[in-house]
Amino acid sequence: MAFAGLKKQINKANQYVTEKMGGAEGTKLDLDFVEMERKTDVTCELVEELQTKTKEFLQPNPTARAKMAAVKGISKLSGQAKSNTYPQPEGVLGDCMLLYGKKLGEDSVFAQCLVEMGEALKQMADVKYSLDDNIKQSFLEPLHHLQTKDLKEVMHHRKKLQGRRLDFDCKRRRQAKAHIPDDEIRQAEDKFAESLTLAQIGMFNLLDNDVEQVAQLSFFAEGLLEYHQQCTEILQGLVSTLMEKKEEAVNRPKMEFVPKTLADLHIEGVHDLNNGRRYGSTHSLSRPRHVPPTSSVGDLPSSDPLKAWEAPRPPPTPWDPPRAFRPHPAPRSAPNGRDPWTASPLPSPVKSPARTPLAPAKGPCCTALYDFDPENQGELGFKENDVITLISKVDENWFEGSVNGKTGYFPISYVQVTVPLPNM
Repeated sequence: MAFAGLKKQINKANQYVTEKMGGAEGTKLDLDFVEMERKTDVTCELVEELQTKTKEFLQPNPTARAKMAAVKGISKLSGQAKSNTYPQPEGVLGDCMLLYGKKLGEDSVFAQCLVEMGEALKQMADVKYSLDDNIKQSFLEPLHHLQTKDLKEVMHHRKKLQGRRLDFDCKRRRQAKAHIPDDEIRQAEDKFAESLTLAQIGMFNLLDNDVEQVAQLSFFAEGLLEYHQQCTEILQGLVSTLMEKKEEAVNRPKMEFVPKTLADLHIEGVHDLNNGRRYGSTHSLSRPRHVPPTSSVGDLPSSDPLKAWEAPRPPPTPWDPPRAFRPHPAPRSAPNGRDPWTASPLPSPVKSPARTPLAPAKGPCCTALYDFDPENQGELGFKENDVITLISKVDENWFEGSVNGKTGYFPISYVQVTVPLPNM
């Protein structure tokens, strides 16, 4: 038996070389069989390529796929079945938003929106995991079964058919020279015919399985449709929630913020040995734009420097916060059409005793404590000790008045009211 098998292998190799190099012709099969072979080869390539591309579609990150394959291989070698879940990008982004949304705190509308969107992305990741499992079960597993069972069997019959054809052609070609008996040729012909029948039936059954293969494609399409519908519902709810949060943020009243000073924080600074006042206190944070700092020993106006320290000091003036933290009042029409709140931030004034205030005029009026140079159209400029006639109070930070025939707006912190308005 061993010698017979070896002899058959020698005959097949002899016939193959003769056909390829010697120009011998083998048994020709009909065109229908050749077409079935071509379609079977295409199906083999299709099944292999389709599995690869479907996995790339479900798991687009090649690094993560390679890592999962490596872990799976190591698990098989070690005898431990370890499952490694593919990190869906929606879930990774959702975890990031949830983490920092919770760190910001619930009092921030932006943080609440981050949490809402993070939860929605996590739900989309779960839906993607369901899609992955569904397609693996209804599409990839049937393809794998087709590749490892049906296609493998068909390819086996085709390979066996090729070998028996070569053996039959070799014996028939060498019949007269080698005195091969007719029974041996007839036996080789019978085996060739048997393999031909099995190969044709296998290829026909493989290629005529449209119903099952179309059903697998429909399962794939249905899974995608369900996935996108669920994602659409999640995103519609998310958009609705974010729009509500946006309206909440727009309608939320703006909070007035006043920065704390070192004194408010009970931080002790360096004391001025001359006047006993702390550097960094409320009075030293800012000064009027045109008023010099508090006089020092070198520029005291008193003729007696020893008694100069007894000069009365101006009372402390409340600190005027920067414009960025001022409450925005309702717009008030100005003669020039400008909003008085477009003026620059006002520093807290420090009264200078250099000039003596003039006698107040009759009617509501105030006396200028410092020089005020207008920086915007609609502001009223004046000099220290000017008597300004009060027209109205715009809000808690601005007056409207007139001086020297000019009318405009000026900050309350730059004047001292001599005769108040009736409604004050």
